[in-house]
Amino acid sequence: MFYKVKKVSPLSDMILYIEFTDGGKKYYDVKPLMNKWEVFRDLKDNNLFDFVKVDVGGYGISWNDYIDLSCNELWFNGESIE
Repeated sequence: MFYKVKKVSPLSDMILYIEFTDGGKKYYDVKPLMNKWEVFRDLKDNNLFDFVKVDVGGYGISWNDYIDLSCNELWFNGESIE
């Protein structure tokens, strides 16, 4: 099952606010990804982090052609907002 993304907003300290099409809302911390994959370190440069967008169909989010996250990654590893 896919938890499609409806909206994504960049927040301070490399946190994303995500709304899903089923009404779920989560925070997702991008900082740990910078230690795992070098490509995510680019988000610190030139304010690239602020240019996050929802991919067509809501199956993920992306910043450019090289940096993206799937909707399921965001759903399963994000922090639920009550």
